[in-house]
Amino acid sequence: MEFYKRFNEAIRTCGMTQKEIAQKLHICEGNITNWKKGDGMPSIKIFVELCKLLDESADYLLGLKDEI
Repeated sequence: MEFYKRFNEAIRTCGMTQKEIAQKLHICEGNITNWKKGDGMPSIKIFVELCKLLDESADYLLGLKDEI
């Protein structure tokens, strides 16, 4: 499974909107939209914060492990 698929799944289950996530990460909501479509990925710094915010492991979101 690719990042964008797991990212979409994580957003659906986190209880936050894209707008809320973007605000917490101090980024544009358009970035999240792009990542959800598979257009690019966040920087390492944002990715680490995103993992914490979504309560997901980096390995899981990157597809290195099938389990959270």
